[in-house]
Amino acid sequence: MSGEEAEGRAGQGRGTGAVDYGKTAGFLSIGVGLTGLITYVYFFIASHTLSKPDYGEIAVLWSAVFITVSTLYRPVDQLLSRHVSESLATGAPVGEPIRVAAKIQLALAAGFAVVALALREPLQDDLLNGNATLYWIGFAAILAYAASYFARGYLAGVRNFVLFSVMILSESIFRTSFAVIVAVGLLQGQSAVAIGILAAPSLSLLVVPLAFARRSRHEAPPDAEAAVKDDAGFSLTHGAGFAAAVLLVMFSEQVFLNAGPLLVQATSGAAAAGFIFNVLMIARAPLQLFQAVSTSLLPHLTTLHHDRSEDSDDDFHRSVRLMLAAVAAFTAIVALAVLVAGPQLMQLAWSDKFSYPRADLLIVTVGMGLYLSSVTVNQACVAQGNVRRVGVRWIACAALFVTWCALPIVGDEFLRVEVGFTGAAALLLALLSGVYARPGEAAEVGPGSGEELEAQLAAADEGA
Repeated sequence: MSGEEAEGRAGQGRGTGAVDYGKTAGFLSIGVGLTGLITYVYFFIASHTLSKPDYGEIAVLWSAVFITVSTLYRPVDQLLSRHVSESLATGAPVGEPIRVAAKIQLALAAGFAVVALALREPLQDDLLNGNATLYWIGFAAILAYAASYFARGYLAGVRNFVLFSVMILSESIFRTSFAVIVAVGLLQGQSAVAIGILAAPSLSLLVVPLAFARRSRHEAPPDAEAAVKDDAGFSLTHGAGFAAAVLLVMFSEQVFLNAGPLLVQATSGAAAAGFIFNVLMIARAPLQLFQAVSTSLLPHLTTLHHDRSEDSDDDFHRSVRLMLAAVAAFTAIVALAVLVAGPQLMQLAWSDKFSYPRADLLIVTVGMGLYLSSVTVNQACVAQGNVRRVGVRWIACAALFVTWCALPIVGDEFLRVEVGFTGAAALLLALLSGVYARPGEAAEVGPGSGEELEAQLAAADEGA
């Protein structure tokens, strides 16, 4: 493939820079916004039709499932998104990244099954209060999400965001359908509501054949010799290294969002876990909407990072600034709504079984803004090739958050989780901003130190 052809291919993938990206993000935001709204309906119905303990167990099951799938499978999602878009931008074949990602995903799913079966008794008895039905629903749902997240990553990499939106929208519709069936009386009880968590990824797999129907359009370039060379540049070792670093990021992300309810459940029971779960929905619900932005942001920034046109670097940083400004504006709007009617809106959304202090809601709102800004900067760092450097910072902040929540520094356990979330998000944003501002910085450190290892990994990441 000639240089002109490669540049043309990259240009077709990139569009016209930050402006076109804004349109793509806007389209995705609508689709994912509908997804978030329908998902909210699922929890709305569950909170009104189930008792406090039963609803709390649903919240714990949801948290456990999404901690697991986001930790195990989103690394492959991100791997596909970045490396497929990079291959298309540079004119390289996408076959090898897909094959490597598939091997990693299958290994991760098999590893989960072995561990979950071996630990069935403590998981079922300690986490799910002895409920075998919830255990098997969670087990099957996590396996089904392996294929779902693989398809998401591929669709993001080839920028088929229409089918991407259809897939995640169908998940929320299938999930919520079971809660609706319970609400109208066709089915009854906690188990029927919980089955929706399994139905969502399982039934959405109907979209998977469509996701790969046009794969042949993105196969190797005409130059077979160049194709072999490019394929050889992406190995299982490199793919596994990338996925392992992103695994740290995704695990940390789920610690931020779901460790609070799990820790509270361990000390105060399912009802208290349901309360803090609802409070943290102020951060979790916008993050689900923001996934539209972060999903499209990574392949967009990766393409710009590998583009050689003179405007690409400006477009790269302009796109990041655009997202940060949008996050700031959104946070201000949410804060105003919380000030005016936050407690009333929460009771309207989640029933009057709990009362919600306005100050607590404001603390989480500030944390939401800081956290969404961190996710934006994180995607920029990954596009720059600094996935290992950001992984170190994410896991450090997540560990600090858990430590804070475990220590009785603040007597009120709910306030402790809220303050810890906001403080850890602020620290994370500061650390990631440092990586973003100095993507190729080589630290002057002594031989054999941890800093030297991190610097070498970062350099290898960028070189790859």
